[in-house]
Amino acid sequence: MEKIIAVIVSHNRHTLLSKCIEAIRNQSELPNTILVVNNGSSDYTSVWLDKQTDIIQLYQENAGPAGGYHTGIKWAFENGYDYIWCMDDDSCPKNNALEMLFKHRGPNVELLNSVVINNADKSSFVWKTKNYACLEEVKTDVIEGISQPFNGTLIHRSIIEKAGLPKSNLFYWGEGSEYFYRVVNKFKIPAKTVTSSIQYHPQQNIGMNQEWDLKTSWKMYFFVRNRYQVLKAKYNNPIIAFVLYCCFVFAFSTMMLFKQKEHKIKKASFAFWPMIHAFTNNYSANDISIQMRMREISTSPIMASIIKSVSKFLRAVLVPSENEVSKTATA
Repeated sequence: MEKIIAVIVSHNRHTLLSKCIEAIRNQSELPNTILVVNNGSSDYTSVWLDKQTDIIQLYQENAGPAGGYHTGIKWAFENGYDYIWCMDDDSCPKNNALEMLFKHRGPNVELLNSVVINNADKSSFVWKTKNYACLEEVKTDVIEGISQPFNGTLIHRSIIEKAGLPKSNLFYWGEGSEYFYRVVNKFKIPAKTVTSSIQYHPQQNIGMNQEWDLKTSWKMYFFVRNRYQVLKAKYNNPIIAFVLYCCFVFAFSTMMLFKQKEHKIKKASFAFWPMIHAFTNNYSANDISIQMRMREISTSPIMASIIKSVSKFLRAVLVPSENEVSKTATA
């Protein structure tokens, strides 16, 4: 008999998490186990989870959604579960969401997903879903070729055996897109979204067109840095990924000059910092370290900030690392 586990990643959102868990408990087809990866919560989450008798809790320091899903999926895989049903703590699956996913399984292994619907209007898609704006426009039972990991995503263990685990070091943003492209493009595993299986989720608003605060918008760093990993997974060609990423950074900087109202030049030069980290495989940052650095950028003189970013980029590209120097010395 197939074993099913629901994996939820949570950080300091006890009220939303409890609603998500209640929705899972009320499913028409129940998972065998509910697992919550507690990403360093400091609110009531840990206390509440300790009182639940039907939930397995894995506590770790905050590693972002990427580190959370890596931990949860890895645990489920190593403990022999056949299907892993993933979702955010602010998701709320409709009561037949899991049943509908299983009902629309094909004869071969697929990456299955619920449709992710705006919880405010109960109609529009949270993320781009082909050319559809809302659920009412879709006239088919499934939307082929698309999935939204890890929001209502059903993953068979054979997919993990082939494609591996989500990248834990991305911290925030892009971990789902990178995994989707890796599964579909590199390992040729089909994906589909089941329109009768619904996950309600808050609308997401990160993007280049919106005004953002240079001091506090730490998510923008990951939005820029992680794009490179997403492009490498999408195109499977390092040259194409490199060129497209450079174009993206250029477009980002240009948009900052034309679309932002405050700190235009600083925001335009900001992109060099995550770009350097992307090119040098520096994935050590978390939300706290990024916020500290962004406060520093916001108060430093504009030209000094630009020169510092450019000089760091040139050093990263032109100056050999200590490991390369040591290898040359010992050769």
